[in-house]
Amino acid sequence: MKKVIALVTGGYSGEAEISYKSAVTVNNNIDREKYIVYTIDIRKDGWFYKQSNGQESLVDLNDFSITEADKKIYFDAALMCIHGNPGEDGKLQGYFDMLNIPYTSCDAATSAITFNKRYTVAVAAVSGIHVAKSVLLFKDRYTNAADIISTLQFPIFVKPNNGGSSIGMSKVNKPTDDVEAAIQKAFREDTQVLVEEFIEGRELTIGVFKTGGNIITLPMTEIISKNDFFDFEAKYKGASDEITPADVSESIAEKIRTAAKTIYSVFNCKGIVRIDFIYNEAACAPYMLEINTVPGQSEASLVPQQVKAMGWTLMQFYSAVIEEAFV
Repeated sequence: MKKVIALVTGGYSGEAEISYKSAVTVNNNIDREKYIVYTIDIRKDGWFYKQSNGQESLVDLNDFSITEADKKIYFDAALMCIHGNPGEDGKLQGYFDMLNIPYTSCDAATSAITFNKRYTVAVAAVSGIHVAKSVLLFKDRYTNAADIISTLQFPIFVKPNNGGSSIGMSKVNKPTDDVEAAIQKAFREDTQVLVEEFIEGRELTIGVFKTGGNIITLPMTEIISKNDFFDFEAKYKGASDEITPADVSESIAEKIRTAAKTIYSVFNCKGIVRIDFIYNEAACAPYMLEINTVPGQSEASLVPQQVKAMGWTLMQFYSAVIEEAFV
């Protein structure tokens, strides 16, 4: 019997537009011989399902069910395609846990921790993973940038502590530049702002997932931004070169793969995640930047590129991710 899957997309943040693009790619590559798929659009004005006649209907949040042609439909699992709130920060995972519905992402605790960049690097550092030195600012306690300038080496990155897609992020090259403007830009996106030192090196990102009890790393991608850093435009507007698989030595590749598998285990990750690194030549070591627990799946996204470089079809990949949710 075919399993009934809720392809969950939308969301409450500015990343919703990326979520919709991811959902298109995923929906076009799901094996209809194995799964019956319904797209669930989670928006601030409600959770909706579009019926076969084109009419939008509300999802019953009491049991996460929909009604089609007077028939109640329940889901065997949720396929997560929401970047940002509430699909990447643990809120939706907690809801599904209470309803005992499997899902294709990290659990609520891991999602909440990794969505908070400062907590992520703190856990990673304790576990022996290299990370950049950073300072966390809280909006209700923040006064000015003077203390930041004195404690960190420039250049620095200033970004919202929660969230993704590089929204609200800035690079400040020297103390005489407008650090305050960068901080206020980030505060417009979040009440917490992370300020961290720039790590010199090559930017490499790698997808990691589990199937059949084994942690699998995808072929990694090197990102060469045409902008000053890998910002929203570079990620989604084509202002970067993405080389998959990355042209790196086997020794560097093995260090990245080993670090990625360690991080996946330490954070108790599930489903597909993408981990971003800077490989610093002086230290001969990868520095973890962040963990993306619901990485983009759009045509412009990195994980689909890596899956194809591994020799899998996206249909094979999404089937493996769905099946792992039931383990």
